[in-house]
Amino acid sequence: MDAAEAWAEDGVDLAVIGSGGAGFAAAIAARTKGASVVMVERGTVGGTCVNTGCVPSKALLAAAEARHGAVAQPFPGIVTQAGPVDLGTLIGGKTALVEGMRAGKYTDLAAEYGWQILRGTASFTGEADSPALRVDLQDGGSTVLKAAHYLVATGSTPWAPPIPGLRQAGYLTSATAMELDRLPESLVVVGGNSIGLEQAQLFARLGVRVTVVEARDRLAPFAEPEISTALEEVFSGEGIGVHTAATVTAVHRDDSAGLTGNDAGQGADRDAGYVLSAACGGQVMALRAEQLLVATGRSPVTSGLGLDAVGVKTGERGEIVTDDRLRTTNPRVWAAGDVTGHPQLVYVAAAHGALVADNALDGAQHTLDYAALPQVIFTSPVVASAGLTEVQALAQGIRCECRVLPLEYVSRALVTRDTRGLVKLVAEARTGRLLGAHVLAEGAGEVIAGAVYALAAGMTVQQIAGLWSPYLTMAEALKLAAQTYTRDVAKLSCCAT
Repeated sequence: MDAAEAWAEDGVDLAVIGSGGAGFAAAIAARTKGASVVMVERGTVGGTCVNTGCVPSKALLAAAEARHGAVAQPFPGIVTQAGPVDLGTLIGGKTALVEGMRAGKYTDLAAEYGWQILRGTASFTGEADSPALRVDLQDGGSTVLKAAHYLVATGSTPWAPPIPGLRQAGYLTSATAMELDRLPESLVVVGGNSIGLEQAQLFARLGVRVTVVEARDRLAPFAEPEISTALEEVFSGEGIGVHTAATVTAVHRDDSAGLTGNDAGQGADRDAGYVLSAACGGQVMALRAEQLLVATGRSPVTSGLGLDAVGVKTGERGEIVTDDRLRTTNPRVWAAGDVTGHPQLVYVAAAHGALVADNALDGAQHTLDYAALPQVIFTSPVVASAGLTEVQALAQGIRCECRVLPLEYVSRALVTRDTRGLVKLVAEARTGRLLGAHVLAEGAGEVIAGAVYALAAGMTVQQIAGLWSPYLTMAEALKLAAQTYTRDVAKLSCCAT
């Protein structure tokens, strides 16, 4: 409390609201410059990524993939099988991993760099020209924190559409689904984009009967349509029911046992608890499942911050409005990460935090360029993309030329006996300059890194086609896809250049 009282009197260089990727990146950069920092966190230190997002979900996805490999490994002469899942032990291992990373990458780092994390709820007070933070401390009492600059890095939270009956029925989010103590017999996932797809395949591979409902006309609706089609085939092949162009119109609970199976033909549920009505193709269908997971996006966390009091504007979705340097409509208040409405990726949040430290404390005028920003959906196969889609290029008036390479032409896919997937390249027709790369493959996240470098360097597909690429790697798929602009790769020997 003494330190808080000193801050109230003397102030600090940077006050950060939120302890996730954006807040920590800003604090580390600020302390490296010798600036004083205080951070306020009302929940669990570390934010979404380490606690309820990237780390736990990918840990469980890896576990589910290991089990799936035992159930469906493709190699002749090898027999494997998978027993039942001890979900409590699996979740316990995930929790231990999260706790270790939270300590090593967050709380211990704050102590090492020398800033304190105030545990409490912050809200702006004062006037626009003299903002301050009131912090209601979790252990009682409150303090007022003054700073030369303030950073709002409060992240985002799962959002659910206003479906009649949904709130009353209750539902799982991507965070609470990873805290279940037993596996349900069946699960309906509402939302067929990144989070919904990852969670659907995760639970399906752990032995749950899963159905995905997506309002748009295809899974992964922002990916290239060729990837969406192939991914839907993957899901169907793994027994996951898929309903696209389907809008959930109502939800209610029915806890009676012995309900009939849903329209995907999945059979009767042991303890069915949810009934969903969904409009699809002019008809209304009923979907039944023991559990319901809603993964329809995330919304910025700005409620209760008192932004109006200091003249900080928010947008239609609740996001904090900033300029391209991440300064808000109050020149002493900055915003970073998901709360800005920018791409909801932890590496974007981290880049935001470092940029704010430079701009606020050094007067720099740095901005970010998202042109080659990679994005990954951790399904299996993985979806990864960077740059423009074909539709985006055409919308910008760019005459483009595209090529699609099925993985059956990639030796790595053949030897691992998994040719599910493809590579699609989008290039400027006149010059051959690479505009976008889109991959569905195991290891696509690693493959796309090469495309990011090529995009940043302004390379052409002809240049990519002539580069060295190690044989029997999935990365070679990028070179092979580039070669399709001038050659028939079906007529190449295994490692021909």
